[in-house]
Amino acid sequence: MHSNHLLLEEPIRMASILEPSKASFFPAMTKIVGTLGPRSRSVEVISGCLRAGMSVARFDISWGAPEYHQETLENLKVAVKTTKKLCAVMLDTVGPELQVVNRSEKSISLQLDSVVILTPDKGQEASSEVLPINFSGLSKAVKKGDTIFVGQYLFTGSETTSVWLEVDVVKGEDVVCVIKNTATLAGSLFTLHASQIRIELPTLSEKDKEVISTWGVKNKIDFLSLSYTRHAEDVREAREFLSKLGDLCQTQIFAKIENVEGLTHFDEILQEADGIILSRGNLGIDLPSEKVFLFQKAAVYKCNMAGKPAVVTRVVDSMTGNLRPTRAEATDVANAVLDGSDAILLGAETLRGLYPVQTISTVGKICAEAEKVYNHDVYFKKTVKYVGEPMTHMESIASSAVRAAIKVKASVIICFTSTGRAARLLAKYRPTMPVISVVIPRLKTNQLRWTFTGAFEARQSLVVRGLFPLLADPRHPAESTNSANESVLKVALDHGKASGFIKSHDRIVVCQKVGDASVVKIIELED
Repeated sequence: MHSNHLLLEEPIRMASILEPSKASFFPAMTKIVGTLGPRSRSVEVISGCLRAGMSVARFDISWGAPEYHQETLENLKVAVKTTKKLCAVMLDTVGPELQVVNRSEKSISLQLDSVVILTPDKGQEASSEVLPINFSGLSKAVKKGDTIFVGQYLFTGSETTSVWLEVDVVKGEDVVCVIKNTATLAGSLFTLHASQIRIELPTLSEKDKEVISTWGVKNKIDFLSLSYTRHAEDVREAREFLSKLGDLCQTQIFAKIENVEGLTHFDEILQEADGIILSRGNLGIDLPSEKVFLFQKAAVYKCNMAGKPAVVTRVVDSMTGNLRPTRAEATDVANAVLDGSDAILLGAETLRGLYPVQTISTVGKICAEAEKVYNHDVYFKKTVKYVGEPMTHMESIASSAVRAAIKVKASVIICFTSTGRAARLLAKYRPTMPVISVVIPRLKTNQLRWTFTGAFEARQSLVVRGLFPLLADPRHPAESTNSANESVLKVALDHGKASGFIKSHDRIVVCQKVGDASVVKIIELED
């Protein structure tokens, strides 16, 4: 859809609102990250999630044993083979997360204006009077009047399932708090968040390192979600740690911005990270409510201009227990797409929600509708202006290919790549059509064995808006003679035709390297 305005002329638009949504091979260009857990770990449910549009599976190691997550991952592998839908794996670290452990798992009722003590004494049972926490330094970090939130998984914002506390007095290592709302905490583990307070714990905890170097290495994780990233140095340290773990040197690091400290150092973090996750759960209580949208818009814009994926969290909380989102949540998903987000991350909604498959399907449909009215023309011009002149060779080729594809109304852009960088640059300019990233594996050796690269690069494009990977036959090098590329192109076109997103007489824009030259060509398909 090519228009000069965000929305079409009102009379046409009003009529089109009532038209049923048309089915498409690509349910949405915006990607969906689903967190797998108790309600979404069977082969059947995961297969449903993949068919509904999930392209990245997130494993949150702040709860559950590695063996539990391994079983879930094995089921994911079976589901991928069954559905023939590629899926990347994201490991989410614990980081400096403060937790309340409720060993008895009995519900805890907390009453408005009552007092509760937060204590590092883990020997105590969690109750309405005492909440044992995993950090002995809280009493040194907080003072009278500070705000603390406690809730299951993440503070939900609901006044009945999460509690808001105000520090009254510090007694030794105990923190005595006044309860500011009546709530019932249910479950075995709660997250504790001290608003705008620095917690002196490492960003990559010892537990994180242990799980990454065992579970992460074994499963060759595609993404590391670095919880509570506060400085660029956090990303550098994580990358150095991964670089020593064999295949994980290829793992991309997504910095999770969860507090004011991360927000303050956002620009430096963005330079170091491969992508950004806007963790609106914690950030939404570290910032005043009226400021959250400003951060989202500013952060997503910066990610877009840097050509790095922006992932937004906490969009349809109510679907954890309901089949439909609220009107505000549906609007929120659409606005995240219109802001330029690459992906939507679902946490509790798929982890322990009652309707994981329906939630993914609903979010995908909202994304698809928002994409129809996304102002590609304005975005393209803004990106070209931001990049400036002289452009690098790669930027010039990518922007020219997207401009050509829009002008000739191409149905897809096909890009040959070995590192994935060229395809990501195309996606940076937000073409109106999908980009098929044909990843050509490269043969490499460490002098002990020969291996093919390509699988990481293909899966890592599954978090980028509008990018859809295809792993090519390794016998066809990416930078080769024209005849070899022609045969790979034929495979890509045949795949597109078989899948239904390429038809006779469609125009296709192809980006490829022939020798040392980068070539953009337009082809028109015959019958």
